Amino acid sequence: MSSNERERVVGTQMFQWSGRVDSETDPSTFRYHQVVNEPRQNKFVRLIGFASEEGVRRNSGRLGAKQAPKFVREQLSSIPWTLPSEVSIEDAGDIEIQGNDLEGGYVKLKQAVSETIQQEGLAIVIGGGHETTYGNYLGVREALGEDVKLGIINIDAHYDMRPYDQQVSSGTMFLQIQDEDPNASYCVLGIQPFGNTTSLHNVAKDYDVTVMEAAEVTMSNWEKIKRQLQEFMNMQDAVYLTLCVDVLNTAYAPGVSATTPLGIDPFITNKIIDYVMQQNKAVSFDICEINPTYDRDNQTAKLGAYFINQAIVARMNP
Repeated sequence: MSSNERERVVGTQMFQWSGRVDSETDPSTFRYHQVVNEPRQNKFVRLIGFASEEGVRRNSGRLGAKQAPKFVREQLSSIPWTLPSEVSIEDAGDIEIQGNDLEGGYVKLKQAVSETIQQEGLAIVIGGGHETTYGNYLGVREALGEDVKLGIINIDAHYDMRPYDQQVSSGTMFLQIQDEDPNASYCVLGIQPFGNTTSLHNVAKDYDVTVMEAAEVTMSNWEKIKRQLQEFMNMQDAVYLTLCVDVLNTAYAPGVSATTPLGIDPFITNKIIDYVMQQNKAVSFDICEINPTYDRDNQTAKLGAYFINQAIVARMNP
């Protein structure tokens, strides 16, 4: 196989990493597709796809998010790889949901994330709908143990704390986690006041969720955002960051399951990712709700790839 074509078996499918090559020998010119799946180093990143939209379907959202891992990888392929040689990256392929068996998918994602963290790697999960988060959380919790104080930071327009007595979905995960895990705390940035019912706002208050609304999540307000994040992270032993791309203004991210006309911009989103993932406490990152069916010229998928790159660079730089 040539150095600019890395293949990875994904079930019965084959994902091929390829892209522009400026040099076959000069590492300073290399891009993701030239380094992915090279021999593992002491510090490594593992990409895990969660090709699911079952949670979105159950939540009555627009379908198409299960295609996102493929489209995001395609955009990630040609981004320059800027990390030193002691950092490697591998693609673990996609976990695919069989029929409507979201719960079976969670078992597989839990195992993949847990193994990555136990091997001291950085888990990067590419969703899929935001139901991805529950499976990622299960893996993080299994790897860390039940007594570790885990802070979950969610960049999102929605609380995703709907009742789950009938079924779980992409709108229930954080209530599930809060009910099941006394050592998990929840912080959400980017909430849309009119994108959530009064009942959901009340649930967030009842569970003492740390909340910052979208109007506050701006570059001009960065110092306040940073203080709130730091105060939250200081109370945790470990941190897990999740990004629901529907938090972004529709002008920047048209390809999502639920659009947000008054959403936040990519610059502050990138800054939050950079700040959180620089912390030694950060163990996992996922990106959810990219929907290629509604994207324009892969605009949202490319943005997602940039966010993933930022998370990796922030966490893995010496």
